[in-house]
Amino acid sequence: MLAQAVESYLAVRRACGFGLKCQGNLLRSFAVFSEASGQTYVCSETALQWAGLARSVRQRARRLGEVIRFARYVHAEDQRHEVPPPVFGGEKGPRPVPYILSEDDIRRLVQAASQSGYRTLRRYTYSTLFALLACTGLRVSEAIRLHFEDITPDGLVIRSSKFRKSRLVPLHETARAGLEQYLERRRPYAPFDDHVFVSLRRKPLRIEHVERAFRTAAREIGLPCQPQRPRPTPHSLRHTFAVRALETCPDGRDRITQHMLALSTYLGHGKVSDTYWYLQATPELMRSIAERCESLVAGAQP
Repeated sequence: MLAQAVESYLAVRRACGFGLKCQGNLLRSFAVFSEASGQTYVCSETALQWAGLARSVRQRARRLGEVIRFARYVHAEDQRHEVPPPVFGGEKGPRPVPYILSEDDIRRLVQAASQSGYRTLRRYTYSTLFALLACTGLRVSEAIRLHFEDITPDGLVIRSSKFRKSRLVPLHETARAGLEQYLERRRPYAPFDDHVFVSLRRKPLRIEHVERAFRTAAREIGLPCQPQRPRPTPHSLRHTFAVRALETCPDGRDRITQHMLALSTYLGHGKVSDTYWYLQATPELMRSIAERCESLVAGAQP
């Protein structure tokens, strides 16, 4: 009975656009564990026992969270299903502090990528990719999935990205020129593959390839990387784009709200709260927030 309820729950949520691959495996495991214990309905005690099998508290909280969401769904139709209490705490810990690059860091990073390795397409691939990430704020996964047809006169078409959303990312004329120069070299290299970025094996880039190339370039230019501190990654280019965009945010409550909403849409965030998180990323933004709070307390108009 629980196994059927799990499949019904997953079908409903997937119809709403959720993938739920890992979540589905967890819930099926819970259903098997419950039925082996003689339970045909969600039982809080059994759920806690199953979630407690995980090694870390964070994993236990995540497993229990999946059961809680499922239990709420089935409890709405049959109150014999119990909704377990979240005794293991929150499923998500605090987000790590992002690594923010300076303009000079980005310039030197792109330059290092253009001189790294053999004199092949690899140099042009990674220097162009890093420059594109820096000036558009794309996710690495979005950039490496780009096809020729996604480069349009209006910008880059990002298809079915995270949260299954698609969006249009405008390109500055300098970014478009750099991309076109790269494509002139790239098209003859792998003519039967229409991915924009390809590896030396004439296949689409993989995230681990990008991370390896980024680490090499970051090491060559001496980007700081200390224990217990944020470390530079390819995603740092997206973080940097978001922070610089917020630093140019105009004054005024209505204009700030519009700026935030526009940036959230541009970045493809599922929730605008994900964009507000960047406000704490640099001392400059935090100082600006503190100064405006002081003015508000002092009686100034918001």
